[in-house]
Amino acid sequence: MKTHNSFDEQFEFTGQAKTLSIAAIVIGVITIAGGFLTGNGERTFANLLLMGYYFACVCTAGVFFCALQYVAQAGWSASLLRVPQAFARVLPIAAVILLVIIGAGLTLTHTTEVEGKQVVAPFLYKLWHAHGVTTPGSENYDPILAGKSGYLNVPFFFIRLVAFLGSYSIFGWLLAKYSETEDELGGLFYYRKSFTISAAFLVIFGFTQPIFSFDVVMSLEAHWFSTMFGWYNFAAMWVSSLSIITLMIIWLRKQGYMEWVSQDHLHNLGQLIFGFSIFWTYVWFAQFLLIYYANLPEESVYFFRRWEPEFKPWFWLVIILNFMAPLLIIMSRDSKRVTRVLRATCWILVVGHWLDYFIMIMPGTVGPQSEWYTEIGLIELGVFIGFGGLFIFLTLNALSKFKSLIPKKHPFLQESLHHHI
Repeated sequence: MKTHNSFDEQFEFTGQAKTLSIAAIVIGVITIAGGFLTGNGERTFANLLLMGYYFACVCTAGVFFCALQYVAQAGWSASLLRVPQAFARVLPIAAVILLVIIGAGLTLTHTTEVEGKQVVAPFLYKLWHAHGVTTPGSENYDPILAGKSGYLNVPFFFIRLVAFLGSYSIFGWLLAKYSETEDELGGLFYYRKSFTISAAFLVIFGFTQPIFSFDVVMSLEAHWFSTMFGWYNFAAMWVSSLSIITLMIIWLRKQGYMEWVSQDHLHNLGQLIFGFSIFWTYVWFAQFLLIYYANLPEESVYFFRRWEPEFKPWFWLVIILNFMAPLLIIMSRDSKRVTRVLRATCWILVVGHWLDYFIMIMPGTVGPQSEWYTEIGLIELGVFIGFGGLFIFLTLNALSKFKSLIPKKHPFLQESLHHHI
């Protein structure tokens, strides 16, 4: 196999990867069109929201990865930064896609059942945006949702989403831009600028990410609330993004690129994946235990819906994939240093956290459709494949725009190249 170990060699996005990613996009488009044409608009919109949110979260966590490394002044990761920087460059597109999905889901309406009543409601966020929900005297009037209407209204809802996704995108673009400029000019000026904006991003992200998840996911079931939900979503997005970063680096090494990445770097990524998988489990269990133990109807309804026969097997499978798998597979030092083992674990977690988002979103949008084994069908698989292809296409295309796959003038580059644990 041809090697590409020169720091000045660009990544070439050609061949099988490009062809397969385009084919996956086509499958996704056909699935989405088929979903609407066959009268499954609500289920199709729910899947679009699921994958649009997953896509945006993975890219946002790529910006978080870069910012975290700069603020921590980490040396081990300096030679890996181009991959999460490519995620950052794709984030504006992911943000627009998510906003379009939400905008269409709030605008287009159909007749559906909300809280046992047949009403005209949008495809998404029907609970708080259905006709008459906040209008006193209406047969659909809901005093609880009316009390939340100052926060849950379409203009303010969109202002928040645009502000959050826009700010994340700007920070990501700046970090990638400063890194490229640093390669051209050298010195510490742009590294220090990267440090400063990374610190600002982490503060903004820390305050806004929980609200972002409250808006996009938790408001689907607007009667329910959990103060832990934001951190639960953060853990999911962070582990998902780490897994995809690791998979992409392993694939690039297999293609002959980034050969300076050693098993020690992959070990570090494996440690992060393992550690935050345990953190995800801690937050999941803490939220579950407190709600289960308190047994308050306004809180326990969330888990009650997910214990219906149609969802219950998937609910428990989430724990097996996202907690038991990393715990049993990559807890030991040696397992983190075997590429095929780490790669398999990452794939399990990518699917596991997709299923995690599925359990968060589907009961509050479409509800039970049929038997549990048909809840995940052709629409779910097709939309997943389509967004996966789109993500791969855009990320590898963004990676090919960098003049080098390594930040050549990063002040900690030599520490990263000689990293050993």
